[in-house]
Amino acid sequence: MQELEDLIPKPGALGFSGGVERARHEMQGPFLLPPGPDAFSFALYQSTGVGLVPGHSLELLENSAVFERMLADIRAARSSVHVLVYIWRPCELSDRVVEALVERARAGVACRVVVDPVGSEEIRGNRDFDQKVERVLTDAGVEVHYYRLLAGKVLGRLLGRSHQKLVIVDGRIGYTGGFGIWKVWEGDGMKPDEWRDTHLRVEGPEVRRMQLSFSRHWQESGGGLIPPSAFPEPEESGPCAAGFIDSAGKLGLTDAERMIRVVIGAARERIWIANAYFSPPNAILEQLEEKCRQGVEIRILGPGPCHDVPIMRASQRSTYERLLAAGVRIWEYQPSMMHSKTLLVDDWLSVVGSTNMDSLSLNKLKEGSLVIHDASFVRKLARCWAKDLRHSKEITLENGGRTNPWRRLARRATQLVGQDR
Repeated sequence: MQELEDLIPKPGALGFSGGVERARHEMQGPFLLPPGPDAFSFALYQSTGVGLVPGHSLELLENSAVFERMLADIRAARSSVHVLVYIWRPCELSDRVVEALVERARAGVACRVVVDPVGSEEIRGNRDFDQKVERVLTDAGVEVHYYRLLAGKVLGRLLGRSHQKLVIVDGRIGYTGGFGIWKVWEGDGMKPDEWRDTHLRVEGPEVRRMQLSFSRHWQESGGGLIPPSAFPEPEESGPCAAGFIDSAGKLGLTDAERMIRVVIGAARERIWIANAYFSPPNAILEQLEEKCRQGVEIRILGPGPCHDVPIMRASQRSTYERLLAAGVRIWEYQPSMMHSKTLLVDDWLSVVGSTNMDSLSLNKLKEGSLVIHDASFVRKLARCWAKDLRHSKEITLENGGRTNPWRRLARRATQLVGQDR
């Protein structure tokens, strides 16, 4: 009974802004979950409808290593290849992906592609994707669709994008992470024009849920129903337990925000967050502060001087002063844009996917992340952290951690973009 009581926050003791009365009517925390993977899985299921399912094999893939593995799987596909990306722009990497899809389509494999026009071309005012990618693919028999065209509906659709990154081969192999198909994802993340990113390859039952996410995008983009053969019966492939959280923007709390809150709530020893756009809502900042008070070690790794959205870096840095005061340690990655979206909790829990920890991703965009219970995978992710910290600068109150009017203004603006409650 006491463990269940721990799930209920005590607003008066936590100093919520807005007072105890407001806190009674809004989700807070959770600040402490009952211990263990089973309790966590039930909390995740209760919050998102998805629990942890056993039977997965996982590969952690950094930077451009994801494409060699992915292209090998695509070339070996027997029945279907499905690609969903936010950014796909013509380049040498694009040519390699196009070549692999064309070859499979001509061999009789059903190849389907969904791209987001905002990330890929439409908002940029050119049609390179049409001429250099779409036309080549469709001539070979690959079906290509755009997700939520902007024409005539800019105000209603500009923020309602799909930021997911999925590649599913034969309904049995899935990829997710931060990747797009563009030149910045080539290389090793050690140069300004080569982004640092983290991805994973997964086999096991949750690939079916990833396929479901693709099919829903496909339907909304005019692609119709996908045949049952693209949804083979789930097969166990390895020892890892996992759950894929597919989130969509809506009024109120999205599954992406619920997932992050529950993952943070599970921590008893450490929370390590690597995120490209770290400026979460105040409720998550309060949750991190409370975890510090509980004695949890919290580390945050974000982008440094190489950043593709300067206002987001300012918004990110506006959170530093309060977090540093609470005891959080913060680093900024120096060589290039740090684009990973990962969480590491204690020695058994991790998250990898497309979900940024900012108001836009948590409230407006379609996102997808895999939540993983596996100690060996956590160790691999921790080794990535150790390597990244060798190329990062620790931020303190004395060397850039204090806020200023520009940072506060940037945070208000970026929070307003995703505000819906």
